[in-house]
Amino acid sequence: LSKELIMKIQQIYSKTRQAIDNYEMIQSGDKIAVGVSGGKDSITLLHSLTGLKHFYPATFELVAICVNLGFENQDFSGIEKACKTLDVPVYFVKTQISDIVFRVRQESNPCALCAKMRKGALNQAA
Repeated sequence: LSKELIMKIQQIYSKTRQAIDNYEMIQSGDKIAVGVSGGKDSITLLHSLTGLKHFYPATFELVAICVNLGFENQDFSGIEKACKTLDVPVYFVKTQISDIVFRVRQESNPCALCAKMRKGALNQAA
């Protein structure tokens, strides 16, 4: 890894730890579920918490949860690979959100309903 990349990673760890400490977000023995979409935000959070786990004073477990919206040809191999590399168990929650939003409800503005249903599926899985 380049010196620049290592410094960026350290900055992310620092900001993550600062937020966790400021808001007392992690206690020893916690099991933390990270909702992983495959996007930059969720993957960065998963990486950050995995790194922090090695030196944070409170011990905690990590799991990843990915909500499968039910679209055809979704590829979760990147998420599986990232979680395997980080040694974080990943759980895939199969839903029929796409079918409900687009076929059953035929939403003209599907984002709000999709987000609400995705959050519900994630909470139920956790």
